[in-house]
Amino acid sequence: MRQRTGQIYTDVEITNVAAEGKAMAKIDNIVVFVKGVVPGDVVDIQITHRSRNFREAKPIAFKKYSDQRAEPKCKHFGICGGCVWQNLPYNLQLKYKQQQVEDAFKHIAKIPIPEVSPILPSEQQYYYRNKLEFTFASCRWLTEDEMQVPDSEKQLQGLGFHIPGRFDKVLDIKECLLQNDPSNAIRLAAKQYAIDNGLEFFNLKSQVGFLRNILIRTSLSGEIMVIMVFNEGSAEKREKMMDYLCDQFPQITSMNYFINPKRNSDYSDLESHCYRGKDHITEILGDLKFKVQPKSFYQTNSKQAYNLYSVAKDFAALTGSETVYDLYTGTGTIANFVARNAKKVVGIEYIAEAIEDAKVNSQINNINNTAFYAGDMKDVLTQDFINQNGNPDVIIIDPPRAGMHPSVVDTILAAAPSKIVYVSCNPATQARDAALLYAQYDVEKIQPVDMFPQTHHVENVILMKKRSL
Repeated sequence: MRQRTGQIYTDVEITNVAAEGKAMAKIDNIVVFVKGVVPGDVVDIQITHRSRNFREAKPIAFKKYSDQRAEPKCKHFGICGGCVWQNLPYNLQLKYKQQQVEDAFKHIAKIPIPEVSPILPSEQQYYYRNKLEFTFASCRWLTEDEMQVPDSEKQLQGLGFHIPGRFDKVLDIKECLLQNDPSNAIRLAAKQYAIDNGLEFFNLKSQVGFLRNILIRTSLSGEIMVIMVFNEGSAEKREKMMDYLCDQFPQITSMNYFINPKRNSDYSDLESHCYRGKDHITEILGDLKFKVQPKSFYQTNSKQAYNLYSVAKDFAALTGSETVYDLYTGTGTIANFVARNAKKVVGIEYIAEAIEDAKVNSQINNINNTAFYAGDMKDVLTQDFINQNGNPDVIIIDPPRAGMHPSVVDTILAAAPSKIVYVSCNPATQARDAALLYAQYDVEKIQPVDMFPQTHHVENVILMKKRSL
């Protein structure tokens, strides 16, 4: 079969889900990945990309809708790029996430594994996020219907999410179903205030404009943090806008801002300014409290985070006599969560501000058996470091999506803890790392956890035990 970009195939049956929220079909034994469809759909498709081993396509006509379909609740579904599995019933989302974990260990790790435990569902399937970030854009993405409006009537300013694959285009969001109120009301008020007062929305191509981003963080304690990101400009305009939002929404307990004159949207290296209220909000995890500042990392599904960390704690099966290393500790969430069941917990994290938060979180909860260190994992976790802090009995790992650096794996193998508990937001890199650790460790337990309903993302926890010689 010789396929060209643009070629059309008719009556193609979608047979399974695939990575990144896509589904797949086969045409003459060539795998074709298709967006916006679910298993059981029969569609006409148009090829958008071809490579030696697979094709990508988009649906251009639905001949038959699958019995497995659900009606998406969000009015922005199909354009926004988030929540791509809203067209799947939740029970099937869980099924395919479980399959994703099983496939990763079967095809990537290729090591003996136990039966994968049934995935833990999220109690909330909507309104579960505690953090959302929106982008101001002076030239937003226009839908097909909006393109038909006369130019003089088009509203080009928008505040919302980036269109997938288009760094310079933002979809204006009318309502997002991921975060509880008053998130939507705050965003809409910020946009309307900016329009009414002639504040310039940022242009992502020319890199000019006053307003860049707004972030809204909520917590189980009921506190709300708003973070404004401005380009360089008038302090008076800044303050008037933040005053307006605080006055309109007295629920806001923490109003903060960044000045970002850079050509990228990363603010992790910029100074945070607290304008009104506290410089943090307090999140609750079981009977623990955590201080969350503007740059703090915290799991975005607060309620499900407790279940995720409970799995990690259960897998560690601590007795109170162990030295535990918590690698990629962030703000010390897992470290503090398990500390009361351990002799000592040592946390390591790349971001220095997060380590300071981790220390504060230990103090807030009267935890005195933790120690935290900042630096690149591969540079900090050395044999000298282990000699100084004690050999770990248990190592807990919660790395970024890219997984672990090979030198970190080597150091873990050299440290030879009796147990490794590996928490991951990317089963593929987790499976890759597990294959390396298999040199000395067997996988004893696997527990997927759904942290992000309506998306294809899945968290997974594995327990690995040192093999007897």
